[in-house]
Amino acid sequence: MMNRAEKEAVIGEVKTNISKAKAIFLTNLVGIESNNANAIRKSVRDVKGKLMITKNSLFEIAAKGTDYEKLLVNLKGSSAVAFAYDDVAAVAKCLRDAGAEKELVTLRGGMLDGKLLNTNDIKQLASLPSKPQMLATLLATFMAPASSFVRVLDAVREKKEKEQAA
Repeated sequence: MMNRAEKEAVIGEVKTNISKAKAIFLTNLVGIESNNANAIRKSVRDVKGKLMITKNSLFEIAAKGTDYEKLLVNLKGSSAVAFAYDDVAAVAKCLRDAGAEKELVTLRGGMLDGKLLNTNDIKQLASLPSKPQMLATLLATFMAPASSFVRVLDAVREKKEKEQAA
């Protein structure tokens, strides 16, 4: 049983996480072995997210007055909340992959930019490329015309050198 000070500390931590999060996802880790739960937490942490488990009432109290209140109110059963601070799609992908590997992990909903997400929305979000992949694609797109121009100039140079050598 948690005493009042411990509850206040947890509520404060949840409030801090809510204020920093770009998105929140609801899942559960009931029935998962400790090592597997820690592996899921680590994978979420590696993509700059956080997975937290506490009493539903504490999530609800911490969410009061925030955009996430409608997601975290009246939670039933065991809940784990994943906070995405940077790459939202990467956190969603970690949870989706954990659910694919371990049947007991299920996505129950989420919220992004004030919009409630159902499980299909989260799965679509998880299918997006990661932020580094998108940045690499964008950079390649920007660099393509310049690369083509350099190759043309190099071909002209080689042709002139061959003509001079002959």
